[in-house]
Amino acid sequence: MHKLILSLAIAVFAAGAVSGCATTSQGAPASQPVKAVYHLTTGIETAAAALNNVQNHLNADPKARIVVVTNGPGIDFMLQDAKDSRGREFSSTVSTLAGRGVEFRVCKNTLTTRNISPDKLLMEAKIVPSGVSEAAKLQAQEGFVYIKP
Repeated sequence: MHKLILSLAIAVFAAGAVSGCATTSQGAPASQPVKAVYHLTTGIETAAAALNNVQNHLNADPKARIVVVTNGPGIDFMLQDAKDSRGREFSSTVSTLAGRGVEFRVCKNTLTTRNISPDKLLMEAKIVPSGVSEAAKLQAQEGFVYIKP
């Protein structure tokens, strides 16, 4: 009798495991784009590489929905006239990426703390109350994956 119950329990467990695997392996329907939030919190030195990652991401998956959230020193590349280590302005890269659907969100707390006027930002910037809470909201409520370049 114990063998029968044990066999049934194993069969039920195995069936559940197999059906669970089948469900999770399917993933999201192909019609739904991958959603990724790139969280930039460090200065200009990492912004160029991060934006290159975003470009590569879009080249590999043109339907991806990408939001770049910035706070702290991570906002610096979003300031007008900001340049990378080679002297190239970030404005053209940001503009190109925005044209491909990338959204750029800048932390209001950082602007306030650093006494930076919003009119110093590139026109593609959208100000959000908190960069950290924005990144968390995108993950928890909207299903974005978190990428920290």
